[in-house]
Parts: sequence; C-alpha cells; structure tokens
Amino acid sequence: MAVCFGTFMLLLDITVVNVALPDIQVALHSSFADLQWVVDAYALTLAAFLLTAGVLGDMYGRRGMFAIGLVLFSLASLTCGLSTTPLMLNLSRAAQGVGGAIMFATSLALIAQAFSGKERGTAIGVYGAVVGGAVAIGPLVGGAITSGIGWRWIFFVNIPIGAVAVVITLSKVENAKISTGRRIDWLGFISFSASLFLLVYALVQGNAKGWGSTYIVSMLVGSALLMGIFIIGEWRQDDPMLDLSLFHRPAMVGVSLGSFTLSASIFAMFLYLTLYMQTVLDYSPIQTGVRFLPLTMLAFFAAPIAGKLTVRVQSRLLMGLGLLLVSFACELMSHVQATSSWLVLLPGFLVGGIGVGITNPVLASASVSVVPPERSGMSTGAASTFRQVGIATGIAGLGAVFVHQIKPAVVSSLQSTPVGEAVLVHGGSQLGTVVAAGGVRQAAATIPAEAGRHALLTAYQTGFVSTFDHLMGISAVVAMVGAVGTLILVRQKDFVPSIADGEWKPADDGLSGGGDSDDDGSAWTAAAHAG
Repeated sequence: MAVCFGTFMLLLDITVVNVALPDIQVALHSSFADLQWVVDAYALTLAAFLLTAGVLGDMYGRRGMFAIGLVLFSLASLTCGLSTTPLMLNLSRAAQGVGGAIMFATSLALIAQAFSGKERGTAIGVYGAVVGGAVAIGPLVGGAITSGIGWRWIFFVNIPIGAVAVVITLSKVENAKISTGRRIDWLGFISFSASLFLLVYALVQGNAKGWGSTYIVSMLVGSALLMGIFIIGEWRQDDPMLDLSLFHRPAMVGVSLGSFTLSASIFAMFLYLTLYMQTVLDYSPIQTGVRFLPLTMLAFFAAPIAGKLTVRVQSRLLMGLGLLLVSFACELMSHVQATSSWLVLLPGFLVGGIGVGITNPVLASASVSVVPPERSGMSTGAASTFRQVGIATGIAGLGAVFVHQIKPAVVSSLQSTPVGEAVLVHGGSQLGTVVAAGGVRQAAATIPAEAGRHALLTAYQTGFVSTFDHLMGISAVVAMVGAVGTLILVRQKDFVPSIADGEWKPADDGLSGGGDSDDDGSAWTAAAHAG
C-alpha cells in the first residue's frame, strides 16, 4: 500500500502536468522555454539522482529513504502549487525529481523484501497495475482537475496522498539495510548531473543566444568535457555509479538505446501534442485529456500481452516491432494541416499506443535479463536513467527546432496577405517573441480589427502545424533508429539463462564478479512494468 500510494502519486503527477501546461503558461506568464523546463527540470533531477538514490537506500535503509522521498516529493508539490513565477515552479519541479528518484530507486526493493515466492509475484502484479493505471488515466485526471478547480490542484492533491503513504511506511514497513560496503560516487554524480544540465540548457537557449555564440558553444563543450570526466571516472572506480562493464554486452547497449529513443520520440512529443490541441484547436484541458485516451488505454491493454509474449518471442523482435510501430505512428501524425481536426491524430494514437504497450514491458524485461542477477538493480536503474535523459534531451532538442521554425513560418504566412502585412507592422519586433513563446491568442486580443485577429490566428495555425509536422518527422526517425538498433544489438545469446522456477541461473560472462549483491527484487521489474 505504501509503495502503490507513492508510485501512483509519482506517475500521475508526471502525466497530468502535460495537459496543464497551457494554463500554467497563461497564469505565470511563462515563455516557451519555461514550459520546457517544467518537464525537463523534473526529468533531469530524476535521471541524475536515480542511481545514487539506490546506493543511499542500501547504505541507510530503504524504508527511511522511501519516506524521505515521499516527504520531499509532497513538499515540492506544495511549492509547485503555490508558485507565483516560472522560476519558482521549475525549481520546485526539480525538487520533485529528487524525491521521485528516491521513491523509484527503493519502491521495488521494498516490495521484494516484504514478499517472497508467489506472494511476491502477486504484489508485483498489483504494483504493475497501479503503474499502468496511473499512466493511462493521467491525462484525463489532469484535464479534469485543471478544467474543474485549476492547475495548482494537480500538485496539491499529492499532499494528502503523500501523507497517508508516509504514515503507512513509517508504521508498517520493515527497514532493511544491505551490508554491501557501498559508497556514494560523488565524482560520477556531479559530472553526470552537470553535463546533462549544460546540454539541455544549451538546447533550450540556443535560438535566443545564437548557436554559434561563445555562450552556447561553451555550454556544449563543457557538457562534452564533463561527460568525458564521468566516463573516465566510472571506468576507473572500484564502485562506480554506473558500471560501464555492463555495456560490454551489445544487448545492454540495445536496451539503453531503446529506452532513450522511445522517450526522445513519442513521449517527448506529448508536450507538442498538448500545445497543438489546446493552442491551435482550442480544446480545454479535459477535452485534451479525453483525446489522449486512445493512446494511453491501448498502451495499458497491450502491455500485459507483450509481457507474456516475452517468454515465446525473442525480445529484440518485440522491441524492434514496438519501436517500428512508434515510428510509423509519428509518421502518421506528421501530416497535420491548418484545417485538420483532432481526428487526423487518431490513427497515430492507435498505432502508437500499441507500439508503446509492446515496447515498455519488453525493455523492462530485457534490462534485467541481459545482466547477471547481482547486476539487475544497476541495469534497471541505467535503463530508467536513459528514459529520463531521452525525455529531457528530446523535449529540449525538439523545442530548439520548434522555436527556430515557428517564427519564420508564421511571418511567411502573414506576408502572403495585405491584412497579414498590417499585422506584422502592428506587432513590430515583438511579434516574433510572442509567437515563439506561444502567446498568440493574447497578442491577437490586442489587435482592434477582427480581420487582423483572424489573420494572426490563421497564420499561427499554419505555422504551428508545419513545424509540428517537422517535429513528428524527426521523432519518427529517432524511433526508427531505436527499432533498427535494438534488432541488431539485442542478441538472444547475450541473455542470462534462467531455470524454470524463476530463480536466476548465474552465467559466467565476465560480469558476475565484484558486483553489488543487493537482493532488491529488480529481477521482477519486468512484471511490474508489464502493467
């Protein structure tokens, strides 16, 4: 109950935020970059702290760390809801990511230490259902809350849920510390976090500062240097945050690539899908949430079927098929026109839902199957980290393309008519900034003539959909790279054999020695993610 309460709150908050972004933008007078950071600040800190949080749980006890994660996440939710500026909201979202990382890293371990045998399978199945249900209904719940009582309540609702979970955790859950002699890899943690931050910051600010400017080039060079320090440091340490020897197996590289490309393609596009439906089609948050249901519900129902197929069909085939369907779905959604209704997205939603439903549980299963059991915790942590890095860099990278293309597309459309030319003169140099920030409807309200307002909104719709189509095309290519990469890299001979009763059979692959032997139940992650 403690883990399910906490996980439901955590995952629901990830999915409900997307549909609330346009309302947040209006309320806090946010720029488009601010909106990107609402998602990216969370994803970055989650990715940066995930592996370290698992070590802290081993060192100081998982119950206490899980409770700390719950408290931090709940308090950060409170400050998110009370935010009066974009900076306050984004800093609060970063704090949520830290709490979320601690909860993610210890949740399955808590279940594993409380149950064994068939009971553990049942408990993981319930956990998986909670995971899948939270993701599936998130957009609808977020839309209902935002439309009904306001966007701030998507954060406030976490506080009572978190309080109940903390009480259950501290009063009923046993505390267990694993005597592994592990320590925190400060060099790896700092270099990895700083490298990711500089990369995403450069992508978000590149258009405004100039891609060839000393400022942006310095950020990109600094990110590369810090990533080099991270890799060298991890390679030379006895107890690294991320054991690079895991990637000796091509299958581990393939799983990481699949995790990254899935997130960097269709999941990163959720932000732009939401903006399309709410700023171009003028749907309310709840109307937007309802229209996401074909995708999320199909993913929910396809996942357990794919999970069962993993014992009959090679993982690389399922993974490749799922990412291929995601790529095809993005391609289907790359033909939106200014006059299109939301139904133009429906074929892509249907295909994409099946693709996501197939890919997610297979990635989870493969992440624990391509390494020896004593490495399964680090392996699943690495896969989850690549997911979050994919979200953060995908949103930032696609956002850089969006900001670069939307302004000239709108201006070009306005220049095609005399009324549009007059709007350009009226807007002056500020119009481009307003267009890039997504505040076109507010800008249109300041134009006195109806014909001018109509011309601006029509030009924005035309410019937005042409840019949106380009982003979907890029996402289709990213997912296709993942599909091809997993088919080539995830070789069946790289999988660690297991015996019939579900207990892992060690494999002598050169990786099984010297690892962290923490029986955290991560080998059961596949069942959880099948939901």
